[in-house]
Amino acid sequence: MTEYLMIGEVLKPQGIKGEVKIKPYAANHDDFRRWKTLYIKQGAFFQPIKSRCSRVHDGFVYATLGESVSMEDAEKLRGMQLYIDRAHANPLEADEVYISDLIGCEGIDEEGKSIGILQDVLQHGVVDVYVFKAKGCSVMAPALKAVFPLVDVAEKRISVVREKLDEVAVWEE
Repeated sequence: MTEYLMIGEVLKPQGIKGEVKIKPYAANHDDFRRWKTLYIKQGAFFQPIKSRCSRVHDGFVYATLGESVSMEDAEKLRGMQLYIDRAHANPLEADEVYISDLIGCEGIDEEGKSIGILQDVLQHGVVDVYVFKAKGCSVMAPALKAVFPLVDVAEKRISVVREKLDEVAVWEE
């Protein structure tokens, strides 16, 4: 069975010739230039869609998807999440993981206590931020080795140094 990785989201039409503005989730935005087929999820299935990237600018990707030739065609794509099949994703370096593989991992401290399940990874600055959800609360903390020394996606487990977590985390109830 083919696995898919979410690599972007269509934000809005761009211009009048069917182009869209995409918020990329891929680490290297220029990869959109080489990906000629992306996928959109329709129900439980992933449908291929042609992609032609015209430019990457200011952290966004501008592309024509499928047979889109007008602003109206592009408007129909607004909000769609874009995927790539794992076989065409970039190979990972040592100590790297795909964000989609992190989602669902449980944060466990040195005493075996759970801090919650990883729900999201925010990428708004220099350091990613992990967002864990637990019963009745959530915790956000920078994805630092000092706080999270071991990530084991095969076991769906992220080791947590509680002392360091308490120094940097924001708890919300």
